[in-house]
Amino acid sequence: MAKKRTQTTKGSTTKEYFRNVGERLKMKLNLTQNFTAIVTGHGKTKAYLHRFKIIEDPTCTCGKAGQRTDHLIFECETLTKERKN
Repeated sequence: MAKKRTQTTKGSTTKEYFRNVGERLKMKLNLTQNFTAIVTGHGKTKAYLHRFKIIEDPTCTCGKAGQRTDHLIFECETLTKERKN
């Protein structure tokens, strides 16, 4: 009989947004392709594209940091208005 896994090294980006699976399952979310890409760390951010050498510069258009998902959601000055809505 296979041993049930309770821990994994996979999904670290998703765990940053949803620390508890039970609580996440209680949420009503519009699961789109873009949403899934973002919370899994596979969104087409500049940092992601730079990681695979598709582009040379990972810097966000705001010029303050690398364009990572967490930066866009929590810090990017360009998206301040969207965060307030």
